[in-house]
Amino acid sequence: MTVLDSRALNRATLARQLLLDRAGVPVLDAVAHLCGLQAQEPQEPFVGLWSRLRAFDPAQLSDLLVRRSVVRTHLMRRTVHLVTADDALAWRGRHDAMLRQRVLGNYRRELGGTDLDELAEAGRAVMADGEPRSMTGLARALAGRWPEPGPRALGEMLVAALVPMAQLPPRGLWRTRAGVRNVPLASWLGREIDPPAPGGADLVGQALVRRYLTAFGPAASADLRAWCGLAGLPAAVAAIREELISFRDERGRELLDLPGAPRPDPDTPAPVRFLPAFDNTILGYHDRGRIIDATHRGLSVAGERVVLVDGRVAATWTVDAGTVVVTPLRRLPRADRAGVAEEGRDLALFLSENDSDRVRVAASPD
Repeated sequence: MTVLDSRALNRATLARQLLLDRAGVPVLDAVAHLCGLQAQEPQEPFVGLWSRLRAFDPAQLSDLLVRRSVVRTHLMRRTVHLVTADDALAWRGRHDAMLRQRVLGNYRRELGGTDLDELAEAGRAVMADGEPRSMTGLARALAGRWPEPGPRALGEMLVAALVPMAQLPPRGLWRTRAGVRNVPLASWLGREIDPPAPGGADLVGQALVRRYLTAFGPAASADLRAWCGLAGLPAAVAAIREELISFRDERGRELLDLPGAPRPDPDTPAPVRFLPAFDNTILGYHDRGRIIDATHRGLSVAGERVVLVDGRVAATWTVDAGTVVVTPLRRLPRADRAGVAEEGRDLALFLSENDSDRVRVAASPD
């Protein structure tokens, strides 16, 4: 079985994630290809798409949100994702049990004696009037009946797990600050959430495996689980096993992939790319060594925005008074610093709508 080293896996990931060459595809197609974008921070998907698409116009993504072609909702790993409407409806039911368990993991003491099915029914009844509500507003509407859990636990269970919700615009629109207002996902999209397949076949799970490998492969089963948060996909993998090919990584783990998926030469040049907070290029794996060194792994869950140099995390970045500020994590040779500064200027122009091209690259650490 062929062994793929970390550089080979890095280049495959960059190609699948549209980070090796900016793609000339429509915004909706890019969101679908990427299996959605992590969107806990509302403006981050715009940076993620700018780094991946040629001539990306942020107004196009805002328009897709307003037209309900994409939606912000709790999904993979119980985090807010920006996904296509079709994927939200197709995937949401398959994530129900995981979402419940993850909220219970945080609030087991508060919610331990609560009948969750009864709570879900009551939550749907409140939301049936069509009025958007915040998490706190929905929890307060039911606090008289369920006073023990407290509004935080009650609200998170309802909004993140029990009642599939969409977060309404203007939250998530370009250069817009707005609070979270929730409505039921099915009413917002005008279609019901897809029911489970008859006969117990996990067709959604099989589709998730294929889609994940398209955007993240080659990858191990543990990587797939880390991306979506679902534990029950071994049967789905087994069902499509004959469609897949196998590799090994340097640790001996089996990696699965689709036969025709791109696996570029490991020596393919990789351009500088600025990634937003919580980008799935890093979070989409259990073993993140193909992208980020172990010493910096904590950055990926701390919400730090990072810069890829030669395909790997080499710096963090922020914006200060219109200036993109880059802080290297290791020594950057002169050519790499120049590449970071050039890409940083383009990012500054994008974020400021051509008002500022200021970038500052701090000194490299000793």
